[in-house]
Amino acid sequence: MTSVADSLTEEPLVNDRPIAVETSDLRKVYRSGFWLNQKVVSLKGCSLTVYQGETFGLLGPNGAGKTTLLKSLLGIVRTTAGRGSLLGRPLGDRAVKQYIGYLPENPYFYDFLTGWELLKFTAGLFQIPGDVQRQRIPQILDLVGLAQSTAKKKQLRRYSKGMLQRIGLAQSLINDPKLVFLDEPMSGLDPMGRYQIREIILSLKSQGKTIFFNSHVLSDVEKICDRVAILAQGELICVGSLTELLGTTDQYFIKVKGGSPDTLQTRVPDLAFQDGLWQGHLVGSPQDFIASLRLMDAQLVSMQLARPSLEEFFVQQLRDRDIYTSS
Repeated sequence: MTSVADSLTEEPLVNDRPIAVETSDLRKVYRSGFWLNQKVVSLKGCSLTVYQGETFGLLGPNGAGKTTLLKSLLGIVRTTAGRGSLLGRPLGDRAVKQYIGYLPENPYFYDFLTGWELLKFTAGLFQIPGDVQRQRIPQILDLVGLAQSTAKKKQLRRYSKGMLQRIGLAQSLINDPKLVFLDEPMSGLDPMGRYQIREIILSLKSQGKTIFFNSHVLSDVEKICDRVAILAQGELICVGSLTELLGTTDQYFIKVKGGSPDTLQTRVPDLAFQDGLWQGHLVGSPQDFIASLRLMDAQLVSMQLARPSLEEFFVQQLRDRDIYTSS
């Protein structure tokens, strides 16, 4: 009989890339009302693929179904229709959970435990041997910035919001998982806390782990994700890399005062005159263009990346579909 550990070395491939998460036409319908006769569709046929070693960001407004999708993948919520797999095993397979880490959006811990005791308790659930625990726990505490003795010996009820997020991340990593799910890991953190969590995620990425997380902090997502998906009203409206969705990072939109339009148009094919300035998208090296401005008898007014930020793209996608972020 093939063990789970053996099967994890034989994950399905797409374009010669091993798959960590895969869903096909995943659907979830809740029933509400006193007689449970009202249907609320939380997921509408979601199909996506996440490759091993990727950092994948799931974005969407409140109530979009992000947490439902994540819990469906973890087997916490039973889907109404569709299928999926984690590390090559079907959704709901208990054995594969040995290789998965999970940080909920609002984790609840036994607050009378210390940070060290929580990790020891979690390690026990995974049946990690004591000698491995004694080596692993200090490493994890150091990774999340809680290695100092005062933190690891302090009861969780005395932890700050940032410390609770870090110890929550620590417990999700205690089993050295191949696949880590993080639900709003930056939620409620100050800029320093967000920076620290972001650096931890980048560290995990460098170790080759697959990271799947939800977030509202789009600037952080843009810095660390290989690919992203936008979920709105239970439906995936786009999936892709930042370059596929936003465009390349080597095109600039320039505004120039003065100069000859014939000369400028050799470098700015879509040159247009507006508000007293020549403007358009620059083709070629921006350094060479700046150096040639004096010969053109022109003055550079502004030069900005032509591609939108992830936040701008996200808002535009929702506006195009009459979906508002306040929903």
